[in-house]
Amino acid sequence: MAFFLGAAAFVVALLVSVMLHEGGHLLTAKRFGMKATQYFVGFGPTLWSTRRGETEYGVKAIPLGGFVKIVGYTPLEEVEPRDRPRAFYRQPAGRRAVVIGAGVVANFVFAFLLLMVMAMTIGVRDPGTVTSTVDEVTRCVPSGLRAECAAGRPPSPAARAGLRAGDRVVSFNGTPVSDWHDLTKAISGAKPGQTVPVVVRRPGEARPVTLPVTLADVDGAAFVGMSAKVVGAGYDRTGPIGAAVFAGRGIGRTVAGIGEVAADLPSAIPKLFSPERESTPGGQVGSVVGATDVSGQIFASETSARDKAALYLSLVVSVNIFLGALNVLPLLPLDGGHLAVVGYERARAAVNRVRGRPDPGTVDMTRLLPLTYLAVLLLVGLGVLLILADLVNPLHVPE
Repeated sequence: MAFFLGAAAFVVALLVSVMLHEGGHLLTAKRFGMKATQYFVGFGPTLWSTRRGETEYGVKAIPLGGFVKIVGYTPLEEVEPRDRPRAFYRQPAGRRAVVIGAGVVANFVFAFLLLMVMAMTIGVRDPGTVTSTVDEVTRCVPSGLRAECAAGRPPSPAARAGLRAGDRVVSFNGTPVSDWHDLTKAISGAKPGQTVPVVVRRPGEARPVTLPVTLADVDGAAFVGMSAKVVGAGYDRTGPIGAAVFAGRGIGRTVAGIGEVAADLPSAIPKLFSPERESTPGGQVGSVVGATDVSGQIFASETSARDKAALYLSLVVSVNIFLGALNVLPLLPLDGGHLAVVGYERARAAVNRVRGRPDPGTVDMTRLLPLTYLAVLLLVGLGVLLILADLVNPLHVPE
């Protein structure tokens, strides 16, 4: 039941995010006197609608997006003579740019405010200090990134050597370590198959204990089989200024993460259907189906209500930032593509003005149709591929 509640909560959040995006277009278009005839959430058959003034508001059957119809959004549309003065393409470039960009701004503002609310209510999570104290010993050598200890798997080096949860590693292969960073660095410097002395301080024992550990080989890297203990983790509520700083940094980190994902996605596509999917940033991107499943996992997890709320709201924030960042791409039919067209028009007009020539006006959109169709094909194809990957090889919330 908790899983389905989480899935439903994400669908609602997604629809709200889409409504805000399209609402940004609608409100600015009306503010500048343009004519908007429709504002709908979803696609396909209409489930419900109502008319307020000249605009029809409603909900359609397929909750995978939304749209606002502004009269004359491109010169290719037929516009009735009485509506031509209010057509989008006849408006000054500055106004058109504001209307186009308002959807992206709405998503980023919503994400910023949501992060602020999180910081002031749930609190900012202090990750704590990652020490060299062993939290848990892995029982076996994994055969893959998500492998479990199936029958026949050899015991991990830590398990064979007698390492215990609670042991604090003070030296690895003769190198003193004070925290988990030092320990992982020392492990990465060792070779698979090598037997190294590991010195630990064990609770209840006065003297350090030295354990000979023979390192295993996992994908060419030395493997020990232990996890770090985190101490001091928790949440701290902040005031408005601290919340604003937290929100700004959070958006910056998310945008940078989206950039890493986009750069890594081409190389990650071959791994979408393999156990190694989540080993790279590109493999961690998912579709609406995957995000819905992750939201359900969050609600069904055994963590605290505070952790669930923080993870769920972080997911909603990420979706809004992703919607905004995606629409900035200079590809038609995305908002960024329309902004690029407006920018090109103004640049061309400026060049003609310097040359003493008249303003050539709006771009001939028919010449851009092949590129538009190609962009739509690529976006739809990637979306379908991610949906299939999420169904066959779903993403998992880190434990």
